[in-house]
Amino acid sequence: MNWLLVIIGASVGAPLRYLTDRAVQARHGTAFPWGTFTVNVSGCLVLGLLTGAVAAGAASSHVQLLLGTGLCGALTTYSTFSYETLRLAEDGARFHAAANVVASVVAGLGAVFVGVGLAEALWA
Repeated sequence: MNWLLVIIGASVGAPLRYLTDRAVQARHGTAFPWGTFTVNVSGCLVLGLLTGAVAAGAASSHVQLLLGTGLCGALTTYSTFSYETLRLAEDGARFHAAANVVASVVAGLGAVFVGVGLAEALWA
């Protein structure tokens, strides 16, 4: 049953990532991968909120599998982040490559902290 929850969550997260990436990237005419940045930071926020909810007893381990492992696992993408960073560096956009690394890590960690903080404010 657990694997089915992960599959269901991933079946929503993967198309959501694709559609979000396309919509965000279409609005920016830069080489910076705003679409991947957006899905990764959004996924960090959702995972922080969900983890805080589970820790507070407001969500079950089944919800964590569905939304955390399945949805967030398919929504976020470390491999695309890595590839896009390498592509930027190879194309000579080293500033954008370094900014992508720093901004993604800082914003992702910040989003997790905000999510956990929101969960504590709501359910602790």
